[in-house]
Amino acid sequence: MTGASVALLAGTMSTILFASSALPMVLRAIRTRDLASYSPANLVLANVGNAVHCIYVVHLPPGPIWFLHGFYVVTSALMLLWWLRFHSHQREVREVLT
Repeated sequence: MTGASVALLAGTMSTILFASSALPMVLRAIRTRDLASYSPANLVLANVGNAVHCIYVVHLPPGPIWFLHGFYVVTSALMLLWWLRFHSHQREVREVLT
């Protein structure tokens, strides 16, 4: 096995592991619509960081890093959008109940 194929295998495995570790968070957010434990500042910073990191990633040859970064871009953006949507919705529900 060459160094390049070992690196590709490691990149593929780490991409699967990182994406798998984030999936429960995303699925819970979809199922419960409860994102109260998420910091809006952290969600915004993650999206800004992903946007800046895109400059780096697009200059790399296609590979596992593209899939991993794409996954992070999509999940971070969805989490921020869901936080904005569900946070205001939860506030409206609380106002109706009080």
